[in-house]
Parts: sequence; C-alpha cells; structure tokens
Amino acid sequence: MENKPNILTQRYELGRLLGQGTFGKVYYARSTITSQSVAIKMVSKDKVLKSGQTEQIKREISVMRRVRHPNIIQLYEVMATKSKIYFVIEYAKGGELFDKVAKGKLKEDVAHRYFQQLVNAIDFCHSRGVYHRDIKPENLLLDENENLKVSDFGLSALAESKRQDDLLHTPCGTPAYVAPEIIKRKGYDGAKADTWSCGVVLFVLLAGYHPFHDPNLIMMYRKISRADYKFPNWFSLEVRRLLTKVLDPDPDTRIPLAKIKESSWFMKGPSSRERKSEWVNKSVSTSGTKPCDQTNESESIAAEATQESVVPTSINAFDIISRSKGFDLSGFFEDCFKKKEAIFSSRQPASVIVSKMEEIAKHLRLMIKKRAPGLFKLEGLKEGRKGIISIEVEIFEAAPCFHLVEMKKSNGDTLEYQSILKEEIRPALKDIVWVWQGEQQQQQSQPSEDHIQMHDRPATTSTSTTHF
Repeated sequence: MENKPNILTQRYELGRLLGQGTFGKVYYARSTITSQSVAIKMVSKDKVLKSGQTEQIKREISVMRRVRHPNIIQLYEVMATKSKIYFVIEYAKGGELFDKVAKGKLKEDVAHRYFQQLVNAIDFCHSRGVYHRDIKPENLLLDENENLKVSDFGLSALAESKRQDDLLHTPCGTPAYVAPEIIKRKGYDGAKADTWSCGVVLFVLLAGYHPFHDPNLIMMYRKISRADYKFPNWFSLEVRRLLTKVLDPDPDTRIPLAKIKESSWFMKGPSSRERKSEWVNKSVSTSGTKPCDQTNESESIAAEATQESVVPTSINAFDIISRSKGFDLSGFFEDCFKKKEAIFSSRQPASVIVSKMEEIAKHLRLMIKKRAPGLFKLEGLKEGRKGIISIEVEIFEAAPCFHLVEMKKSNGDTLEYQSILKEEIRPALKDIVWVWQGEQQQQQSQPSEDHIQMHDRPATTSTSTTHF
C-alpha cells in the first residue's frame, strides 16, 4: 500500500476514507495548522493521462476557483507530486441531500429552503459564466448546519465553450434530470438547461420520486421531451404554478432563474393557508399532462409504488431494442445510469430464474421480498455505509423460454452493490445466463469538451462512493 506523502502529513492529518472511484480516493483530513476539517481528493496522474481527462481536470479546477459562494463547495488548494494530484476541498459533514430524499419526501418548508440555496448558487455560477450540467441530489451536499453546498463540477462548461451559435452542444448529465433540448442532441443554452434540472430537483424533494420515472429509458426520454408528468395531490398551488413554468419543455419560454427568484413562493415560502387550500386535491394542467386523481396522500404514494407492471411481463421488440447496448441512449450521458443496473438474457423459464435468485439470496444471507410475480427485492440484514443494501430484480418475458432479467440497486452503497454483483451474483448465475448486456462490447473512448467523457460522480466530499 502506498504511503501517504509527507507533503500532506506535514500540513494535513489524514483520516478515514470517504469514497473512491476510477481515478483515486477521497479522504477526510484535518489541517494541522488551523484544525479545520477538509476533504482531500487524491487523483492518479497516470490514470488521468491514460483516459485523456487532463483537460477535464484542468477545467474543474478553473471552475471551482471561479465560483466562490456560500452554497458551493470550496476548493482551498491544489497540490501535486510526481504520481498524484491532491484537491483540498471543503468538507460537507451532512453528506448528500440524496440521502434525505431516499428516506421519503421532504416537508415543503424544508424543500423551500434547499431550493432557495440551490437557485442562488446556480444563478451565481451563471453570472460567472459557469454551467453545472449535472444538478441532482447526489451532487448537493449539506454542511453541519444543514446548509446546501453544490458540488461536483466535473461535467461543467464555461461560457468560452460555446460555439458560434452561442450554444453548448455536448449532451451530458444524468438522464432523469436532463432538459428536453439536451435529449434532442441540438445546441442548448447551459443556463436554461440548469434551470430545468433545478425544477426536477424541487419536484423530487417534495414528491420523493422523479417526475418522469419510467423503467424504459426511451419512454422516460419521451416523457421528458413532452413534459409529461403530474403533480402529487399534496403539492401546494404556488408550487404547481412555479414548477409548471420551470418544467417547460420549450427553453425559449421556460422561466429563467432571475424570475424564479422573484416568484412569491420562492421569496416567502409555503403558507399555512396554502397548505390547507382546496387545491390540495385538485390538479394543475401542464403540457402533455393528465390531471391528478383526487385521492388522499397515502393512496397516491401506494399508486406510485405499484405502478410498475406485474411480471413476467410480455415485452415487444421495441422494448428489447431499448434495452440493448447499441440502442441505449444513456450512452450519450453519464456512465452511472448503466453502472447501477445489470441486464442479462436467459433461455430458462421464469421459475428457474426465480429459484436461482432464491438460492443466491440464501447463500448471501439476503432477505427476498416478492412484490409481484417476477418482481422482487434482495435485501441485506445489516446496515451498510449508506443503509441496508437492496437490489431490485425484474423478469421480462420475451418468449415462453426467453427472458430478460434486470437487476439494479434500489438502496445502499453503490460500491457494496457492485462488489456483490461482480463477485457473488454474476458467478452464481453463470449456469442460467445466455449473455450479459454489453458483455462483448468494447468501450469506446469519449472526446473532451466540446466532447467530454462522463462519469458516475456522486458528491466527492460526502460518505458516498466517488467515481472520478
């Protein structure tokens, strides 16, 4: 194991590992001079050079030095040795905002506070010619006082990156949060795209789920392109009015951040009168959106949880194509969407596949919770670094003896999930697997900005797994 260099130990006392990724690791550290807590991101120079990420690293440093704001993670200094680069950055003790949402929707006043801080931070970035392009709860951290901190500028772009049409052209981000104009692979305004992502974050904070959720990626992109969503019945009227303007599929008419900051809900927050309004059980129409059912909150949550099909579901050729490597549009975006799910095909009957999964669960001492025929979860018995590991398994029937099986992490630590998948589940399934999705595909190198390689980048200063 490589010794921690003196240049750090003389100035920083290194502590526990916070996360690790493709290019390096993130450690908790404390200044030996001021006793200030920091996070130190160690990046391998060799891996950066081999992956062609040099310009991206330089851009990230340049961006973080440009955007100093109370609600943005601060870069204190950058150091280097012959083999490594060290980023000394602000330590966010509260972890990811995602962890809070994973436990359920937030109260409106709490979501309002986080949204205010998010909009103020992103608006400041835009004033400095910086576009984040990957706004999501995983990249929003919390300090010890529960103040929001925007992090991870690895996919960000500078105003200088615009082409002659004054637009950006690199499609990047996280699929569930990207703006419609990015999906269409045309030029887009970075500020307007960030505004859309802020709106999706607000929806997620208040609802506890994504507005455009769909197990089929292509269908989700269609929903995003049409702004096809509906409000839960507990959303207040003011929130609905604001989100209708933010989640406008036309970037030319989408409300800008400056106008959001002038809206009554943004400035004043929720009122008790608004929460008790009769509008709680009524819908507000959006483009391509059906009115909400007039049900109570518990019924709405139950409906959301059970809206996926009972399986084995018969799927058609379009569904199979949409899950194949060559037609998977998530390749235009970050790798995390693919890394968090694994798909294989099998010529065995569904009963054999289920039986095999039960054997694996028993061997790994995981509980198996069946939600419907062909749809179940494997759950751990002990708390991990980010809660109890939970793996959702869904079986799709393409023909009587041909099935597609999709596995994805629904809770817990990503690194733990990937380890279980690689070292335990995949070897145990070898007798029934015909082929894994993308098994024989060669990874293609990604160009840099205006062609940028994208990575699964959960927040670098939280306790989550970090990929560089």
